Amino acid sequence: MMMCPHTGFPLGDPATPPLKGLPCPSAAEVTRRLDGFILSASGWRKVFAASGDEEDDTPAADPRDLILTGLAARTFAVFLAGETGRPNPLITLGGDSRPTGPVLAETMIRVFLHLRCRVNYLFISAAPETMASNRLDGEADGFAYISASHNPLGHNGFKFGLADGGVLEAKQSERLIEDFRRAAADPAALAEIHRLLSSPGDEEIQETAEVFRRMKTEKKAALQRYTVFSRRVVSRQESPEGQERFFRLLSEKLKETPLGIVAELNGSARTLSIDEEFLTAPGFQVKVINGKPRQITHRIVPEGASLDLCRRELEKAHREDPSFVLGYVPDNDGDRGNLVYFDHGPGTARILQAQEVFALAVLGELGFSLWMDRAGWSEEPEKPLAVAVNGPTSLRIEAVARAFDARVFRAEVGEANVVNKAREVRAAGYRVPILGEGSNGGNITHPSAVRDPLNTLFALAKLLLLRDSGGTKGIFHLWCDLSGREDLFKEDFTLTDVINSLPAYTSTSAYEPEAVLPIRTLDHAALKAAFESLFPASWEGRKDYLRKRWGITGWRQINSEGTVLREGVGPGFRTGTQKGGLKIELLKADREVAGFLWMRGSGTEPVFRVAAEIEGCDPEGEKYLLEWLRGLVERC
Repeated sequence: MMMCPHTGFPLGDPATPPLKGLPCPSAAEVTRRLDGFILSASGWRKVFAASGDEEDDTPAADPRDLILTGLAARTFAVFLAGETGRPNPLITLGGDSRPTGPVLAETMIRVFLHLRCRVNYLFISAAPETMASNRLDGEADGFAYISASHNPLGHNGFKFGLADGGVLEAKQSERLIEDFRRAAADPAALAEIHRLLSSPGDEEIQETAEVFRRMKTEKKAALQRYTVFSRRVVSRQESPEGQERFFRLLSEKLKETPLGIVAELNGSARTLSIDEEFLTAPGFQVKVINGKPRQITHRIVPEGASLDLCRRELEKAHREDPSFVLGYVPDNDGDRGNLVYFDHGPGTARILQAQEVFALAVLGELGFSLWMDRAGWSEEPEKPLAVAVNGPTSLRIEAVARAFDARVFRAEVGEANVVNKAREVRAAGYRVPILGEGSNGGNITHPSAVRDPLNTLFALAKLLLLRDSGGTKGIFHLWCDLSGREDLFKEDFTLTDVINSLPAYTSTSAYEPEAVLPIRTLDHAALKAAFESLFPASWEGRKDYLRKRWGITGWRQINSEGTVLREGVGPGFRTGTQKGGLKIELLKADREVAGFLWMRGSGTEPVFRVAAEIEGCDPEGEKYLLEWLRGLVERC
């Protein structure tokens, strides 16, 4: 058995493959296991724990699922060779800290090597780290990442991408999924994978051992590349000189306004990444909790109760050192982190909702763009600003963007869709410094193509640290001035003041129970057609109440697919299986949007997601709209 030198965890035994001594499962058995595999552009996910228990922390995976893993690797290797034209492409392979990760990685490594691919294996590696390393490698042709993101511990899955460090585009992903399904039904492909995982030859054993041996070196290189890339992203400067200027300024500001951060890493892949070193280098104070890999003490999704420990630890840290005002909790692959902050009003720590986190990050980065324009730091000051978001992202983003004369462009749910929308918008001549899915939390700061909690933290740090100086207004002062609320600004402002200045909207959290509905049909086209037949009459019955309470006098329907939005009712405004989002925007007399109803079948879970939002601090109003929407969908 070969061991990881960083953690002491087993990597695998090259001479004892995962399926040694086990018979090859039939195509029918593999097909049945495939039925539980959720395949989408957002990721491939299923329960891999051998027991079938989604909360099981066993490192063992079902043998039939290992066959599927091998087929996934085979499919991606063939796809990558076709995309790049290279017979032996280089693949960056990493994964989160789930216990089943090593056996899935070993399976993929054996298949990649058999197909003459080269492999840089990073073992436990945060998703942004893996993707940044792949992007900056210079030779890497694509990456495979093993993770089920925020799903429970017994789940696992895969994400795939090319040399640019972003996940595959929707059409590429669809093609890969189709190829994978065909391979799973091919007895010859199954036999090939079974042979590799049960009785490898001497050369295959030696090649696998060599990949394991090089893991330490590749991990070190990945951390260095991730640091280099993160400096570029956070500073928004291409040149090393510009980056150094930014971090020098940040260090000076931290001496004037110390800032402490609690990092409650929950045993995630970020425990083996750059977080502590990257934050302390410019002068942040950092306190790490659950900082060892697999030290998982609460549910993985960084929402609600999962943030309670961080909230308590932040209060404790603040009592000892008042500079501690922020805390973050990532999901297991570390591409998303939601925040807690110390509220100076009541003197307690509070959990920020995902939509609030994203709004603050957008405010920070749009404000930083204007600050750089005025400081002469911008590299594209002549281009107009824009933000790319998904359909259910809060309308407060439009309100924030208006203050900075920026446009908001929306796309379908899914990180790849928002990234591609931003690319389209940049090609049309805009600057898009920030993008993301406010409904899910986290943000993507250009030129990154994946969410990263470090970038979220630095967006907020810019808000707090770049204050008025030498006659130049700081970011928060610019925001108050441009939004017509100069009275909100004060010299000694805190993060509480910034949060209180955000436009007020009340939104459904994506992870509250009411946001998820079981569906009795996988025919999304039929469900949407039924919804469209019911909604007009339902509107007529409620329109007087909606007008009296919120001034809502009309509505329009928006259908989203990939990067395309179509306004209109009926199947003519949708294509294919019609699995995109459907959104009802609720309009005031001046055609301004006061709120929305939104619905979409999940691409990664067998559920239908619903959400509502209304302008103002109005929990009862949001509840009313959500119950209205849920009632309609349940009838459908």
